[in-house]
Amino acid sequence: MSDASVAFADLLARARQGDAGALAELARTYEPNVRLVARYRLGAALRPYLDSMDLVQSVHRSLLLGLRNDRFDLSSPDKLVALALTIVRRKAAKHWRRLRRQKRLSHAGPTDADDPVQLLTALSSPGNDPAKAAQVRDAVQHLWKHLDSAERRVLELRLNGLSTADVARELSQDPDVLRVRLSRLRKRLRDAGVLTEWL
Repeated sequence: MSDASVAFADLLARARQGDAGALAELARTYEPNVRLVARYRLGAALRPYLDSMDLVQSVHRSLLLGLRNDRFDLSSPDKLVALALTIVRRKAAKHWRRLRRQKRLSHAGPTDADDPVQLLTALSSPGNDPAKAAQVRDAVQHLWKHLDSAERRVLELRLNGLSTADVARELSQDPDVLRVRLSRLRKRLRDAGVLTEWL
């Protein structure tokens, strides 16, 4: 084991015991990347509802709890950063689905945000790069044209905040069959450069 690996293992051990200095040092390892991803993932669609720093703090809490309960197998700083980024992406997606579910339950009137193409574009576009946003919009429109009606309906329901189980009930499908379909849809979205965590 290299000196760097030994030092990181020692840092993790101290953090698991609640050492404030070790926890702060670990946070410095991943926080800059998490902040960037949090701002990017929130985009224009979620920024009015969730502050990126609140999302970062939520990641800190999840990592701290996981470290204390020895839930994570982290052998390097790179793995810590990768885990933190996975957590922030999932938290943003979960928050989005909760907001959409609340909006649906409140029977709010239709808005532009109810258009699935616009939703996917808003969720996938970096806020400060118009050229990249245009590329994402074109990719989403191209993808949408090539989905069949059943695939479109699945995406619409997921983007409106329904869980996989809810979508399965809505479409009278077996949940396991639907999970396979969602997995294929996520791959198509990834291949098109569109975010998949929202689904």
